[in-house]
Amino acid sequence: ILGVRDIHADHAASHIGKAQGIVTCLRATLYHSTRQKVFLPMDICMLHGVSQEDFIRGKQEKNVRDAIYDIASQAHIHLEHVR
Repeated sequence: ILGVRDIHADHAASHIGKAQGIVTCLRATLYHSTRQKVFLPMDICMLHGVSQEDFIRGKQEKNVRDAIYDIASQAHIHLEHVR
C-alpha cells in the first residue's frame, strides 16, 4: 500500500493479517452464535470435545474455554512470528 517492496515486510503483514482475522472471528463468536452460526475451526474444537451446539447454547465449561484459548494461541503464534 505504501510502495514498500520487501519480502520481510510482506511476510510480517501476512502474519499480522492472520492474527487479526483469528481475533476478529473470536470476538464475533457470541454475535454469530445468537444467529445459530459458528465460524471457529472445528478441528481444534473437536480436540477439546466441543461442538457447535456448545457455542450456540452459550456454554462456558472448561473444555469450551480451552478450545477458545487454543484458537487465541494461534493468533499469538502469528504475532510471535512477526516479532
